[in-house]
Amino acid sequence: MLRGLARLLLRIGGWTAVGEMPDVPKGVVIAAPHTSNWDGVWALIYKVAIGAEIHFFAKQSLFWFPLGTLLRSLGGIPLDRSRAGSAVQHAIDLFNQQDRFFFGLAPEGTRKLMPGWKSGFYRIAAGARVPVFMGFLDYRHKRVGIGDRVDLSGDPEADLAVFREFYKDIQGQHPAQTSPIVFRDRKRRSG
Repeated sequence: MLRGLARLLLRIGGWTAVGEMPDVPKGVVIAAPHTSNWDGVWALIYKVAIGAEIHFFAKQSLFWFPLGTLLRSLGGIPLDRSRAGSAVQHAIDLFNQQDRFFFGLAPEGTRKLMPGWKSGFYRIAAGARVPVFMGFLDYRHKRVGIGDRVDLSGDPEADLAVFREFYKDIQGQHPAQTSPIVFRDRKRRSG
């Protein structure tokens, strides 16, 4: 029933669902570009519509009743943001503790224009030894989905080139806020 409602909401919103849940036991699903508060809403509706069990972190302060119950039922995992650096290792630990696990996140880490993507998704996938699947919300063509699989090569620059190629024609709701596909934390360390 919930899947049917989610499909109806996508149709009412004018969205076309593309792709399906990957047929592998584990993976990181990135959702880009992230330029609007609506991205998370449409991504969750898509997730329910295709019956995907994709988990995600949300700040711990959101997990109050009844919102916390809803977030957990949708795959939400509370995250204590005051513990620096713990999110990547926590996600890797979750992968290592389970036979089947998918984890989703927006690589930009924010809706605002930034100098690049955060590398957390890459470090999670590399640390857990799982593939990355490229999720997207294309507001220009009203398509939401899960696209290509990337098995990380160990060469971040080569892998980023694959991501850039995939996302080059995908437009967020606010295109001017689309961050370039480079790792911003690498730029900060070297610059």
